Amino acid sequence: MDPHKRSATIEVLNRSEDVLTEGRFATNTTGYRSMLTAGRAFPSRVWAVEGANGIGKHLAQRLIADGEDVVDVPAKLSARARVFSTGQGRKTDATDAHSIAVVALRTPGLRAVTVDGEHVALRLLADRRDELGVRRTETVNRIHKLLLELMPGGAKKFLSAAQAKALVATVRPRDVVGKTRRRIVVALIDELAATDKLIKAANKELTKLVTASGSRLMDLPGIGPSTAARLIGDVGDIARFPSKGHFASWNGTAPIDASSGDSDHQRLSRAGNRRMNRVLHTMAIVQLRHETEGRRYFDRKKAAGKSPMEALRALKRRLSDVVYRQMVADEEVRRFGLEPPEGPPREPAARALAQEAGLVVDLVEVPDEEASPQALVTGPGGHVGAATGSSAAGSDPDADSSEKSLPGPARPSSTRSHRGRKTPPLT
Repeated sequence: MDPHKRSATIEVLNRSEDVLTEGRFATNTTGYRSMLTAGRAFPSRVWAVEGANGIGKHLAQRLIADGEDVVDVPAKLSARARVFSTGQGRKTDATDAHSIAVVALRTPGLRAVTVDGEHVALRLLADRRDELGVRRTETVNRIHKLLLELMPGGAKKFLSAAQAKALVATVRPRDVVGKTRRRIVVALIDELAATDKLIKAANKELTKLVTASGSRLMDLPGIGPSTAARLIGDVGDIARFPSKGHFASWNGTAPIDASSGDSDHQRLSRAGNRRMNRVLHTMAIVQLRHETEGRRYFDRKKAAGKSPMEALRALKRRLSDVVYRQMVADEEVRRFGLEPPEGPPREPAARALAQEAGLVVDLVEVPDEEASPQALVTGPGGHVGAATGSSAAGSDPDADSSEKSLPGPARPSSTRSHRGRKTPPLT
């Protein structure tokens, strides 16, 4: 299916890639029912929707609600399939639907679409919280601009609604332009106060939902309710990442191997989920402002000869591992009903918590665990949608894990590192 806002084009293929039927349907109630009837004419069927988390989400969720099997086809894969088709790569809804169907037929391991869970609610609220933050910044900037024109020197950088209101009360312009500026500032201050109330309510709701989910991400230094909700909402199921290297590849903190000959060099990766990268950047900056293990790790990297920017990137890579271990631990607690460990942590994953919660952040290099024969069906980068092209482990024995490049394309039957649990699963 090639989905759009008001229409959807479908094409039905059998295993031999013979076109059985095709059609274009509206996405209103009548058109959707007609499309569903056309699809149900084939007893053994799977709906392949391009962008099931994007423009195709509204149709994918309706199909799931009606008991249909749906898989998500990444737009990159369908675009590559279209390049090899006849017609000089012309892009029409019909050719797009054919490319999507071919990809779904020939690509194993595509993500099965499921009903929206709690993480979707957290992602929606995190988006709302980010929008409120942007709105507040814009409002404060406008207030600063007008106050600078109303009073010498303007106002201080960090300004609250109450402070701005007190400053405006001292200004009594006599000319028409000054009076207009003051009136606009007063209106902007009211907007700022209203936005602050919305932000406070959003933070309270996010804290409640994150705590109810059983996540302990907010125990990590630099992770608040908004960033914790962003991590849970965007990551979804942490089990889709076979290792911490794949997680770092997805969030863009893993460097790309650019070595050549005797030159061992890694360069910055600008790929990955930039919202996740921003969360880890915020986490790193907060830790650098306080006396934390992250700050000490940053200082050690600088003492070893790295520039401040290189040390910051290494810290973000290490914090990616910390977040990954914590989310894996939270998932094990949720899935197996295990209680969080008490007392001094012993496992590396348990050391990835904040010292303010009585635990210590593990930023010390730990060797990669030995791989076990547990088979996973994965695509490039370990999960469908990742596009990386470098090795996960370098050949240099002196390189720590923060300097390892992106994980390369995983084989159809790859191995995953596995540690024995301290507590066996419930039976």
